[in-house]
Amino acid sequence: MDLENDQKPEDESRLLRLAADGDQEALGRLFSSHRGRLKRMIELRLSRRLSGRVDDSDVLQEAYLEIARKLGDYAREPKLPLFLWMRHLTALKLIEVHRRHLGSQIRDADREVTLYRGCLPVADSASLAAQLLGSLSTPSQAALKAETRLLVQEALNSMDPIDREIVSLKHFEQLSFAEIGQVLGISKSGAGSRYLRAVKRLRAILETIPGFEF
Repeated sequence: MDLENDQKPEDESRLLRLAADGDQEALGRLFSSHRGRLKRMIELRLSRRLSGRVDDSDVLQEAYLEIARKLGDYAREPKLPLFLWMRHLTALKLIEVHRRHLGSQIRDADREVTLYRGCLPVADSASLAAQLLGSLSTPSQAALKAETRLLVQEALNSMDPIDREIVSLKHFEQLSFAEIGQVLGISKSGAGSRYLRAVKRLRAILETIPGFEF
């Protein structure tokens, strides 16, 4: 069961104290409460060239072990909300996985590295296009997927990188505006304003694709 929508702040604080003292059940519950959003982040940012070689569950497992190892230090001096700290460590593991499997290829391939808070791998246009087209399920719509996906990828690639990142963070990773602000180093209101502008621009671009709605 995914607890991320049920966890109350006071419950998280209590579980954090217990987990920092070595309670494995509390650690498991803490991780479970954020697992869904961490998984979405990995799905969007794991290089598609690693399909079949690396699964999002592999990255999650590595992240879990790193979180368990460093949780005591975090609990003594939390500088970020717990989820953003977990997301940061998961992102670092994702970078390690990319380097381990792709080596020097990572420098140029897919422009995977961004400057936002620690060189987090960006959500590439193919992954975003797949998410946007996920609701196309009827036979006639499915037949258009391959062609439409290329058009959507081109549309996404034409966006300003920061706009595309903000859409990824809010629309797909489902971060709050406060969380987006902390990730990008801007204010909560600034994150909200930029997201609305980015969605407006994306919608205008996608409306040029016949039969596509966003």
